[in-house]
Amino acid sequence: MEPIETLQQEAQAKIQSAASLSELNELRVLYLGKKGPVQELMKGMKDLPKEEKPIFGQKVNQLKQLLSSMIEDKKVELEKKEMEAKIENEKIDITLPGRSPVLGNAHPLNLVKQELEDLFIGLGYQVIEGNDIVDDLYCFERANIPKDHPARDMQDSLYIDQNTLLGTHTTAIQMMVLEKSAPNLPIKVVCPGKVYRRDDDDATHSHQFMQMEGLVIGEKVTLSDLKGTLEFMAKKLFGQDRQIRFRPSYFPFTEPSVEVDVTCHICNGKGCPTCKGTGWIEILGAGEVHPNVLKMAGYDPEKCSGFAFGVGIERVAMLKYGIDDIRHFYTNDKRFSETFKRFD
Repeated sequence: MEPIETLQQEAQAKIQSAASLSELNELRVLYLGKKGPVQELMKGMKDLPKEEKPIFGQKVNQLKQLLSSMIEDKKVELEKKEMEAKIENEKIDITLPGRSPVLGNAHPLNLVKQELEDLFIGLGYQVIEGNDIVDDLYCFERANIPKDHPARDMQDSLYIDQNTLLGTHTTAIQMMVLEKSAPNLPIKVVCPGKVYRRDDDDATHSHQFMQMEGLVIGEKVTLSDLKGTLEFMAKKLFGQDRQIRFRPSYFPFTEPSVEVDVTCHICNGKGCPTCKGTGWIEILGAGEVHPNVLKMAGYDPEKCSGFAFGVGIERVAMLKYGIDDIRHFYTNDKRFSETFKRFD
């Protein structure tokens, strides 16, 4: 029995000290394989006396079962340690700050457009957008601009054919809204969009720019309602200390018509080079909707009235952000666009 005990002590020591699954597998092959010492012991039984063979065989089988059990237990232990080591190595520290993606900058025209839309939605207006290509009927005739009006001249408008053109103002959207809504009241809409003119580009002019026009139709809507609305808009856009004033003007689709000025944001109305010493800066045109416009859309001007106004989004953005050249909006200069960082 001495060889069995010696082999058992040797194998137990090596199995207990195994540091990896590969090392443990080598020990399994070494001791329990077909050419291993345990198998050699079984082969040696033939040389023993007959009466000793059963006891010897029993002891060898017990050794084989013991080593097999020890190897399986050690295997479970080593697998657990390897899994724990793997988890530790692959652990993610969730307390580390995340990597922020690089975001594009909001374009100043989109900033102003969004600000205006939010402002008027808060006042109960609907935002209605239209197409860049419009019918002559809605762009001019329904806006009380007759066939011989200078605005129809090819030097101002970009016609596609005799009846369609690139919209010269977003009034066309308003005229379609009026026709579609008639005779229901009230109407409160703002209409943002791109407009096109036959114009030479310079620091303050562009052949394509953005407008937002507003239209309100209801009972007993007056110029004082218009002034209150535009004063609220000016204070929201340029600051609570801004004031506005009306100057008489002429537009075919409004009567009376006014040009609207806001106190200069640079000198606060005292006079400076920006406002040419007047203390005021023109920002938009407006007026009460012309009775002819109401009649053509199916409304009775004796029973309802309204006002309309048109804001140049580039004009507002230039004043609001101190931009001195309208071409900056379209030249895709990264240094310019990065001025308007996102904060969300």
